[in-house]
Amino acid sequence: MRGRLRTTAAVLTTLLLFALQVAAQTEAARQISLPKPQVDGGRPLMQVLKDRSSTRAFAARKLSEQTLSNLLWAACGVNRADGKRTAPSAMNKQEVDVYVVLAEGAFLYDPKEHALKQVSNADLRVQAGTQDFVRDAPVNLVYVADTAKMGSNPEETKVLWYGVTTGAITQNVYLYCASEGLVTVARAFVDRAVLAKSLSLRPEQRITLSQTVGYPK
Repeated sequence: MRGRLRTTAAVLTTLLLFALQVAAQTEAARQISLPKPQVDGGRPLMQVLKDRSSTRAFAARKLSEQTLSNLLWAACGVNRADGKRTAPSAMNKQEVDVYVVLAEGAFLYDPKEHALKQVSNADLRVQAGTQDFVRDAPVNLVYVADTAKMGSNPEETKVLWYGVTTGAITQNVYLYCASEGLVTVARAFVDRAVLAKSLSLRPEQRITLSQTVGYPK
């Protein structure tokens, strides 16, 4: 009897270790470290402002990991040792998160780690907007305000704050795209309820805008 118990215990221990190993591998697979952003170079600001525009025709060509890295850092990456970012936010609440919707799945951008954390392995591009071009474009950025980070401020104040932050991030993306030969358009036409469910958002999180990015068609 003791021998059987020892055997059973050994088997259970092996299975547990295997399960923990699989779980660790799965967790690791959910996070993608991005290349270090290239923060030097780019076109002069005044030229970029002159060329900033919205486009609704996108090639299916994917962005390289380096280009995606640069794009996300420009959007709201950490640009100072104190953790502050390229986009301003009221009282440094940093309440707007950027979700990245690709053909390979949907990811949450982590500015501190400069990494992507997978939240879905499904191609959710069709849910990222109601226009036809959205489903085939390589990248859709979804901006999500986390009101839980904004304390007990009045609703009107929260809406104002996260609206300004979203606008700043959006413009950062526009300027990066104009500098690097990419095209983009910010959009409000999103089925927020459907997309929020697919992204596993909490009730305190609100989709503000979506922005499509890619190469010109």
